[in-house]
Amino acid sequence: MPQHPPAELAFRVDAAFDGYALRDFLARMGVSAGLARQVKRAGGFFADGNPLRTCDRVAAGMTVHFALPPEPPTTVAAEDIPLRILYESDHAVALDKPAGMAVHPTLNYAGGTLANAWMGLLAARGETGVFRPVNRIDCNTSGLVLCAKNAFAAPLLAESAEKWYLALVEGAPPKEKGVIDAPIARAPGSIILRCVSAEGKPSLTEYEVVRRCGAHTLVKARTITGRTHQLRVHFAHLGCPLAGDDLYGGSREHIGRHALHCACIRFAEPASGETVQVESPLPPDMAALAQM
Repeated sequence: MPQHPPAELAFRVDAAFDGYALRDFLARMGVSAGLARQVKRAGGFFADGNPLRTCDRVAAGMTVHFALPPEPPTTVAAEDIPLRILYESDHAVALDKPAGMAVHPTLNYAGGTLANAWMGLLAARGETGVFRPVNRIDCNTSGLVLCAKNAFAAPLLAESAEKWYLALVEGAPPKEKGVIDAPIARAPGSIILRCVSAEGKPSLTEYEVVRRCGAHTLVKARTITGRTHQLRVHFAHLGCPLAGDDLYGGSREHIGRHALHCACIRFAEPASGETVQVESPLPPDMAALAQM
């Protein structure tokens, strides 16, 4: 595959940063210390075409520019798999993952993953790169996966990203909106199951009822903490397990997987700071259940 010139970044020095050491200016621009060290080894920093050390002072009106270091090699194979992109820029891409597709290759999913699909798309474009997801969702959870396209964007996206899920739960939560505050621990004797336990880690879920759907309720939820199976465990704890989630007491009568969809991600574009919101509609299986 042909190699392409590394991506470049440029930052103009405003008056507020006049006299800053370059390393401090870069930190204010969102360049991590680790990335700055990589750039120094790979080619260095420049101000209006002249080399610049990280201890040097920047002046108002300067434009600091540098090439991002090459991406590390990847072992993820490129595969020709259809891929739905809902947003893409120089620094970020939001992919719409179908239920049943793993995010990364694992022992159980050696291929056919979102990572394989992304590498396949890059190959088809004649581009190089890696698969760098900012959020991960279960194989049977559908919806948005936000990925950073370079090392500069990764920590900034991870810090700013907020995601909301849509879930179809059995029955109805006790309140129209609320916060579930219940610690989660690994279930005794299991490496997979989680449970609410006083010995667990603090876990918070914010939710709001969207509409009643017969025997089910469509809820919007956000995990304030990020525990394994958090939404599934918390709604089961309320007595409202996710439809299809037989691992936590839900019925598979109407849907063959847990009815959970990452429907919205909001984040700050790394270079500009502009707020971006990406939304994914309910997939057909959940949409059909919501109409019953």
